[in-house]
Amino acid sequence: MQDIPQKVTKILTEKLGIAASEITPEANFVKDLGIDSLDYAEIVMEFEQTFDIRIPDDDAEKLQTYGQAVSYIQDKVDKK
Repeated sequence: MQDIPQKVTKILTEKLGIAASEITPEANFVKDLGIDSLDYAEIVMEFEQTFDIRIPDDDAEKLQTYGQAVSYIQDKVDKK
């Protein structure tokens, strides 16, 4: 599934109302994108629904940057 980065970017821009140009592989969800815990929970749920995967809470806590999220989702999708 080649479009995982685009879908993750779309989810972030729609949920947070930020410009796609603000999203870089190193962009930290909290420090750079200003995501709070409620936003983050909603985004994780959106990732799960969009990609038809399950993200355990322990794993979700480790996803701190856009790049980490894309890599994690890619890995989960590849293992389905």
